[in-house]
Amino acid sequence: MVLLDWLNTGSMNTARSEHTASLLTNGHVLITGGRYNSSSYLNDAELYDPTTGTWTTTGSMNYVRRSHTASVLKNGKVLVTGGFNGLQRLTSAELYDPSIGTWTFTGNMSYSRAGHTASILANG
Repeated sequence: MVLLDWLNTGSMNTARSEHTASLLTNGHVLITGGRYNSSSYLNDAELYDPTTGTWTTTGSMNYVRRSHTASVLKNGKVLVTGGFNGLQRLTSAELYDPSIGTWTFTGNMSYSRAGHTASILANG
């Protein structure tokens, strides 16, 4: 029988809920957006390095959002879609490039959404 235990690790720079966590191709974990409390929505992002247990900030998204999705694409970039900004559901989508730590717009979806799911298709 193998017993697994939880271990404490470093703390994020900003506490948050309703965020996303994505495993990047380099083994780091990207945390995006969410909310800090009932009225503070976040656009910042943090990277977790599981080998060192440390967190670092990286580029911020262009929009605050919670209840969005984040999908790691075949090229290693992360597509963030939709979410809620405190006033409305979003149609916007952004692409994170982990090699340079920046976000770019990718255009808008046809319909706004929050609390949705996303899947990577076989053709990317």
